[in-house]
Amino acid sequence: MMRAANGGSHFLKKEESFMYDRENRYRMEDTMNAGRLEYTENGMSHMAARRCDVLRISLSGAVIGLITQVNLPKQFYLDIPDARINKVGAVLMKSFANNTAEIRFLRLLTQKELDRIFVFSTHPAHKDRVLDVRSW
Repeated sequence: MMRAANGGSHFLKKEESFMYDRENRYRMEDTMNAGRLEYTENGMSHMAARRCDVLRISLSGAVIGLITQVNLPKQFYLDIPDARINKVGAVLMKSFANNTAEIRFLRLLTQKELDRIFVFSTHPAHKDRVLDVRSW
């Protein structure tokens, strides 16, 4: 009986992994934007917010840098205030020892959103990007 329960649990993890493996891969680009993570702490008692830096980004995910060591929850929202991008749902894929983490968005960003992020980026690769006001 115990074996069946374990097998079922293992199958879900395997299926979840398969889903991400089959997903299209979008190339990450270097960027430097201020971001904010919002998530609930202690169940549903209150929302917490942490400042972060968006270091690399693609349509489907990002690498973020945190100022201090923080135990991120599995799910949270990412805001990029200067680009006016709010509450993009995300899941934690992997945490690294150097206070960075790889995250996956729950929806793909649009190309317009990505362009807006690069316009407000302080990374040298995006210094010549200009904003197309018609796209706002």
